[in-house]
Amino acid sequence: MKQVNVHEAKTHLSRLLDEVEAGEDIVIARGGKPAVRLVPFGGDRPGVIGLLKGKMTVSDDFDDPLPEDLLDLFEGKAE
Repeated sequence: MKQVNVHEAKTHLSRLLDEVEAGEDIVIARGGKPAVRLVPFGGDRPGVIGLLKGKMTVSDDFDDPLPEDLLDLFEGKAE
């Protein structure tokens, strides 16, 4: 994540907008403290699809029916 100060952001706003549209995260800081983050309008960021590929797994039985005792807890039939 890139951080720039307010003066640099005002001086190079067009370049920073190009970088944000290309997917770069940019934080504008005031007095060295992060104040705001520039993000693309609508939140669409290139390259986000597949971000967790290979980092997560879904078990083959994830959509199988719940065991009766657990189902009873969800339905308020057991304590």
